[in-house]
Amino acid sequence: MNESLQSYMQVGIVHFMAYPECMKGEGPIYDTLTRIVEDDFFSAVEITWIKDPAERARVKALLQASHLTVGYGAQPCLLSQKLNLNHFDAAERTRAVEQVSACIDEAAEVGAGAVSVLSGVDPGTRRDEAFALLVDSVKTLCGRARARGIRFILESFDSRYDKKCLIGPARDALALCRAVQPEYPDFGIMIDLSHLPIQDETPAQVFSVLTREHLAHIHIGNAVKQQGHAAYGDQHPRFGLPGGENDVRELAEFLRALFAVGYLGKGRRPVVAFEVKPLPGETSGAVVAGAKRTLMAAWSQV
Repeated sequence: MNESLQSYMQVGIVHFMAYPECMKGEGPIYDTLTRIVEDDFFSAVEITWIKDPAERARVKALLQASHLTVGYGAQPCLLSQKLNLNHFDAAERTRAVEQVSACIDEAAEVGAGAVSVLSGVDPGTRRDEAFALLVDSVKTLCGRARARGIRFILESFDSRYDKKCLIGPARDALALCRAVQPEYPDFGIMIDLSHLPIQDETPAQVFSVLTREHLAHIHIGNAVKQQGHAAYGDQHPRFGLPGGENDVRELAEFLRALFAVGYLGKGRRPVVAFEVKPLPGETSGAVVAGAKRTLMAAWSQV
């Protein structure tokens, strides 16, 4: 592709993954977020919970000055507390819904335009019942998000290797869209290149099932399927990591698939966001810079 990638996408980054010391809603959130805000390569950023109200106010002011598109990931809040939106126990499911509702309110407070979650674990049995419970939770949260002027998104994860989520493979994500979109047409699915290897799916397979109207957001990153590897599973290591699944070639293939399905196209600038995390001994700055170089190299092959 000879044209600038910035003409076709808003390049974003998941702040709490690039700086995992902030993932629990604490740590140097403002200081590390400032590094992203001041980098004009990025047009979008995704944050997560910020427990300190004073820090949250500082972040709000920073984002207001940034001219960035802002998203909010509630996944760390759910995962760190082992909350499950399709839990069979009503009280546990209510806890999960209440936490995400609080995240939606916080996202509105800081000016985010979308909130994303993941499903709970795949129970193995009674899957139809778990799916119905998830649909109920998602519709409740879509209503909450709509009232706050925010889009609600569910990210598909692996169903076998690591997180072992109910939504999972593309066919299950499609079923969820068909159950929710008639009432909440702006609901959609986030697809993450990092997850495709551990979903045992290729971009062509995913986008033959999920079409443009089902897609709400895109992440790009890497994964490791080799058991015993330090980055095994859903760890979002840097592109090109030995033993990893994704580098320039795979990212170029993924971008071509996004064009084919219509997510990327002339006159559209949707968000495509890095989700990469430093391993021990690596720095956030090096991993982020490496991700940028990978994207530029892949873009030249599209």
